[in-house]
Amino acid sequence: MNNLAKKTLFYGVKQAKLNKCVHCLAVWSLSKAINELGFLYTQHSITMSVGSEGDKTLEAICYRRGSLQLLDQRKLPLETLYLDIHDTNDAWDAIKEMVVRGAPAIAIAAALSLAVEVSNLASFDGTSHDASVFLSEKLDFLVSSRPTAVNLSDAAVKLKEVISKAAATAKEANSVFKAYIEAAEVMLEDDVTSNKAIGSYGASFIKSYLTDSKNITILTHCNTGSLATAGYGTALGVIRALYADGALERAYCTETRPFNQGSRLTAFELVHENIPATLIADSAAAALMNAGRVKAVIVGADRVAANGDTANKIGTYNLAVSAMHHGIPFYVAAPLTSVDLSLSSGQEIVIEERSPKELLHTLGGLGEQVAASGISVWNPAFDVTPAKLISGIITEKGVITKNGTDTFDIAGFVRKTSGNL
Repeated sequence: MNNLAKKTLFYGVKQAKLNKCVHCLAVWSLSKAINELGFLYTQHSITMSVGSEGDKTLEAICYRRGSLQLLDQRKLPLETLYLDIHDTNDAWDAIKEMVVRGAPAIAIAAALSLAVEVSNLASFDGTSHDASVFLSEKLDFLVSSRPTAVNLSDAAVKLKEVISKAAATAKEANSVFKAYIEAAEVMLEDDVTSNKAIGSYGASFIKSYLTDSKNITILTHCNTGSLATAGYGTALGVIRALYADGALERAYCTETRPFNQGSRLTAFELVHENIPATLIADSAAAALMNAGRVKAVIVGADRVAANGDTANKIGTYNLAVSAMHHGIPFYVAAPLTSVDLSLSSGQEIVIEERSPKELLHTLGGLGEQVAASGISVWNPAFDVTPAKLISGIITEKGVITKNGTDTFDIAGFVRKTSGNL
């Protein structure tokens, strides 16, 4: 065991003893050679869900009341570092700098950061109304960290409803804080349940659609696994479910430039769970499809408009166009919290643009310069895939399909599944 491994192993054990996190426990594995992907991962310390028996998916969020740690995903897969999040300022920075990423994980991390902040307040000199204003302003601040993912703003709206109801009846500020903390913790638990439902619905639907349901090959983009959520994952959750059912022959993941969420994170998760997987360059996807090696494409979503137009990691649109050309079904897997019914189409989705440094330097902007000085850069973090290119939207309530049109009636699906016919 080399010095770095020893140091990280010691750190992981120490942190596990200190935190006794109810949602995570430390597990360590070192120097695992990955033949399929052609390079070596060194897993120093990772976190593991302690939910259902046998659940060994990675965790990006480690929380217990009054304490929050986020796995710094910029360091993966070669280094594992947990950052302590003490308040909403820490969380805002962590979200903006992509310490934590993935629409569901961003929302949960933000909500829990405020829960930690109010849990550790030494004192609060104010009324229940003052507490409501305090919490609402903090949520607005958190929402400003990244504009494209709707889950964060959706979580803020729901939490504000909890705050408002609590403030209307509470006699003191602490009662409002307590109601908020409990609501944020419920969101953490609900996200894992939701993701597992997405996996189950998606796997069943795809197996029923494809003729060869025992040798399914899936191409995915970016990272949509347990590192992008509170646990299990969305699109990667469907892949997990297919593998558990014995239906998956192989998963293909793109590198997902410029931040390399596919090569760094998705590959890391697939290897960790021993799912047969192959990493490809982003530019190799069309050739892979043309070779007949992809039966379906599954991606996640940061925001879905009412008609089904979907904003997701840059490069998703490319895959959808290529899939359509090759006659391959293209699915979006996302919780209903990713749906924004206030937007009629994807043209209204605000697309975040990232720093030019992510293209000019290696390691998503964290490494050495590789591009010519003086070159201009266009670096959108997301693109929008039109609904007409999407075969179905997999949610925790079932799969949304089209009825002879190019778009989806998502509002109708939401009404039907919520019981409000």
